[in-house]
Amino acid sequence: MTEWIDVAAEQDCPKGERIIVDTDAGKVAIFHLSQGFYAIEDRCSHDGGELASGECEGNEIICPRHGARFCILNGKALTAPAYEDIEVFEVRVNDGMIQVDIDN
Repeated sequence: MTEWIDVAAEQDCPKGERIIVDTDAGKVAIFHLSQGFYAIEDRCSHDGGELASGECEGNEIICPRHGARFCILNGKALTAPAYEDIEVFEVRVNDGMIQVDIDN
């Protein structure tokens, strides 16, 4: 069942930026990439540390602790030391609000 929740106003996350929000599913990082909005869990699958403060290169986020790379579009673990993917969430903009489906 879809559970869309409002997480931020669209204007709060301009293109090229990211925000971190607390949800019932834990911390979620919202990225505004050139292709649109994407949401991933803010947790590295390697050691459970936060992920969203890492550097972005294109569609990849680099874990600030050990350098593992993840695809922001689909959550795939791309490099060691992470071997497990991270969770992604559907995102939409509705009436100027960024919404995330935390019940995938």
